[in-house]
Amino acid sequence: MKFALCNEIFRNLPLEDGFQKIADIGYEGVEVAPFTLQANPRNLSESDADRCRTAAERAGLEVVGLHWLMAETVGLHLTHSDPAILRVTQEYLIKLGQLTAQLNGTVLVLGSPQQRNLLPNSTYDEAFERAVNLIKTVCEEIADLGVAFAIEPLAKVETDFLSSCEQGEEFVRAVDHPACGLHLDVKAMTAEPQGVCHAIRQFHKHCIHFHANDSNLRGPGQGATNFLEVANTLKEVSYKGWVSVEAFDYFPTAEDCANISLKNLQKVFR
Repeated sequence: MKFALCNEIFRNLPLEDGFQKIADIGYEGVEVAPFTLQANPRNLSESDADRCRTAAERAGLEVVGLHWLMAETVGLHLTHSDPAILRVTQEYLIKLGQLTAQLNGTVLVLGSPQQRNLLPNSTYDEAFERAVNLIKTVCEEIADLGVAFAIEPLAKVETDFLSSCEQGEEFVRAVDHPACGLHLDVKAMTAEPQGVCHAIRQFHKHCIHFHANDSNLRGPGQGATNFLEVANTLKEVSYKGWVSVEAFDYFPTAEDCANISLKNLQKVFR
């Protein structure tokens, strides 16, 4: 199993220093949040991608792809009823797909709960149809780039759109495109009725990417989740993709959290 770290944990460092620290800790890959490359991610350019790719190469890291795609943006929304907002959102996601290919990455994790929540006067079914049409179009545009969108179901406390693995899988089936798969996140799956491992077994066929974190928002193994069971279940279903650490509470420090998380994963996956 290959382990990556989501780079916003070191967002207070220059990009190059953060990447080197990730490599020095022992990770093989880095998963990049667009807002760490450009304060306004909508202004991301090929030069930003070049800098990121160069930093990763110098550190000896693989760029897994991007996540937090629409975080810290203004004017983007996946389920909006305004065609103009849907259009600019679609254009932005296509650009991110192109930049991911430039980074030699393969996956774009579509979480961004604030930019997909249901808006007033929209039903779930209406929002679902709009989002499916948007993502299907994006997938068609990036189909030849070797990248794919990983749709991330989140817990109901985080969003009211695609708030279970079942809804996430339904969305992937509706898009029905090779460039769209499912992303599974441990923190989110702790809210699944039958638990994390049951969710992995039930939905692994569409899973193209995986985030390791704990229900207390810290790194894997820093909370109550049994990560030995998680690791064994991933082996059981023959998951071959990356496992990326995405913590939110960097305890006791960012560097300590990154170190502890990797050591915990190496222990349970060996």
